[in-house]
Amino acid sequence: MSTTSHHDERIANMKFFSVYPHYVTKVEKKGRTVEELHQVIEWLTGYNEGDLKQHIEDEITFETFFKNATIHPNAHLIKGVICGYRIEDITNTLTKQVRFLDKLIEELARGRKMEKILRVEK
Repeated sequence: MSTTSHHDERIANMKFFSVYPHYVTKVEKKGRTVEELHQVIEWLTGYNEGDLKQHIEDEITFETFFKNATIHPNAHLIKGVICGYRIEDITNTLTKQVRFLDKLIEELARGRKMEKILRVEK
């Protein structure tokens, strides 16, 4: 399933601060911690806890969130289906980056080991 321009625009305009509490709830409900969530977000985006706090306070959109991020060089190793979309088939860069984050958070909530989530190469 490929994304549409309407879908991509909707994702770009979503506010990070409004989605972040859902990320927290999802991982905590499955026995993971906010610290682990922040570790995953920092791995993908380069944002530390202070950066996240500022982005939440500033109520930025996902477009701004990812425009200023430093995406991890191993992010391309994130594959699979999330929200009905195969990540490898998404052509819009921003939508793909948001789905990378969604996939990492899903893996965290499902109990996957952190070194696997963070695509640590041996």
